[in-house]
Amino acid sequence: MEPLTSADPETKSADILAENIARLKDLFPEAFTEEKVDFEVLKQLLGSAVDEREEKYGLNWHGKRRARRLALTPSTGTLRPCPEDSVAWDTTRNLVIEGDNLEVLKLMQKSYAGKVKLIYIDPPYNTGNDFVYPDDFHDSIRNYLELTGQVDGTGGKLTSNTEASGRFHTDWLNMMYPRLKLARTLLRDDGVIFISIDDAEVSDLRLLCSEIFGEENFLAVFVRRRRMATGMRDTPVSPDHEYIVSFAKSVPSVRLFGFARREDDFPLEDARGRYRSTDLTVGMTREMRPNQFYAIKNPKTGSEYLPPEERVWRFEPSTMREQINEGNIIWPDDNPGGRMSRPRFKTRFVEGSEKANPVSTWVDVKSRSHSTEGDDVISLRAGLNQEATKEMRDLLGEQVLEYPKPVSLLRGLCAVASKADDIVLDFFAGSGTTGHAVWDLNRQDGGTRRFILVQLPEVTRHKDYLTITPITKERLRRAGKKMREANPMFTGDLGFRVFKLASSNIRAWEPNRENLAETLEASVEHLKTDRTEHDILFELLLKLGLDLTVPIEEKSIGEKPVHSIGAGTLLVCLAPQIAREEIELLALGIADWYKALAPAGETTVVFRDSAFADDVAKTNLTAILQQHGLANVRSL
Repeated sequence: MEPLTSADPETKSADILAENIARLKDLFPEAFTEEKVDFEVLKQLLGSAVDEREEKYGLNWHGKRRARRLALTPSTGTLRPCPEDSVAWDTTRNLVIEGDNLEVLKLMQKSYAGKVKLIYIDPPYNTGNDFVYPDDFHDSIRNYLELTGQVDGTGGKLTSNTEASGRFHTDWLNMMYPRLKLARTLLRDDGVIFISIDDAEVSDLRLLCSEIFGEENFLAVFVRRRRMATGMRDTPVSPDHEYIVSFAKSVPSVRLFGFARREDDFPLEDARGRYRSTDLTVGMTREMRPNQFYAIKNPKTGSEYLPPEERVWRFEPSTMREQINEGNIIWPDDNPGGRMSRPRFKTRFVEGSEKANPVSTWVDVKSRSHSTEGDDVISLRAGLNQEATKEMRDLLGEQVLEYPKPVSLLRGLCAVASKADDIVLDFFAGSGTTGHAVWDLNRQDGGTRRFILVQLPEVTRHKDYLTITPITKERLRRAGKKMREANPMFTGDLGFRVFKLASSNIRAWEPNRENLAETLEASVEHLKTDRTEHDILFELLLKLGLDLTVPIEEKSIGEKPVHSIGAGTLLVCLAPQIAREEIELLALGIADWYKALAPAGETTVVFRDSAFADDVAKTNLTAILQQHGLANVRSL
């Protein structure tokens, strides 16, 4: 039975650098000499694919190399469960995580890599003011704890981001790069990311995302109107818009969903039902689509019509005949008092059907919802920021945070890019609008989407909410309660589990040179004494790659509590003492439970290392378990 220590990979987040090297070695073993990469050999193997130009197109800034290295450095932290702050802890699959999102994204890698369908973030806009993030990552967990006042110290260093410092763009890029790098690995192959941003960094953000996600995976820069009134800026132009930059993990795998059609979008009616008048032509020339440039005839009057010179009919002749026979064409000579110059098409309302792909401009919903240019125009129904302010005031009684996003915006994005039980992640969660929107959309369409929200407990100026995270949690509590009261038949998940970033439960070797004897005595116990059994259990979930909402069963075996996690994927006994005479009963009981659970994959069994009187006791227990098919036995 090998003890898990702070040096073992199982006690850290995913080592992305080591995984990258392993993949490279698997592809090009001849490029490695004594476990080091021989770049000259690698360049020869890659041939013309290597770009050796000194000057090349791309985005560069001071600190980029360090930011890239930072994304590859594993985290030694953990997430401590907080049932007392949660809602419906035992049944919910939603997560709210308090902590520096860089560390949290690292800790999520083993459990959630390749599982997230949609990421939305509203990062700090680069206004020239300070934004909070630890500047010294020599010990990032300690830095985070000092920054948020959880341990004694001088406090984490804040990075000044003023224009006068000469680092106006640099600091922002250094903050964003490692987070986006880690975010990409969490996305499914058909996943997408939406990032709210304004004019200050939209160009840099797009270049940054092109580097991380690949230029070929660019989806769109959506333009959203955020206010109607003129701003207070002392500039010649008052910006009333902002952007949402969107990239896919892999464009060929992505499908964006249209919105459900509404009956009131179809104002006309005939014997077959409601319809709207849309263009019967498309914007292609007869040279591009010669088989779609032809004359069509009104069967009642015999009048013939050609499309305009620079357009063609939207249907080929055989399909057009079907549409004419079914009465789906609106003829100009059937409307002599109208202003029609060419035939139009009846787009009919079908209950439950969806519109096609969304357009990229979300400016004026009313003028676009009855567009005459065709049936594939969808403008996202996204409210202005004043709508978001009202939502916050209605829930919390006052505006406790500046610049929240409206629920309608996030609900629309989730509707466009997610379905069923998809995971939605927001690692700049703010007041929790994304979680609120996921609940509201599930209520509307019967989905079971779940969310993961991550927010740094950044200090606020509000006397009732000293940091942002209490606002996030309280907003969700009230939104869920209000939704349940207004929709008593809705049985969806309106809860959330709260976790807080902390240093690992496994004690690292930190010798006190002033008192080595005391250090050696303390190191006998590998686990920190101020941590609970549940703290340790959830660290095991994270480090072994299990979902933080996976079911946990507890059973008493030989008067020792044993936990089954993930239907037997992990069996854990953290009893503080296991006597020699108790070993056989405990081992056989665990083996019987393992057989009854019959997990699909390999099972890991974990014990508290200090619980055993000596190595003989550990060896005997391990031997019994291995005889019953449990080969992977570890201790903490």
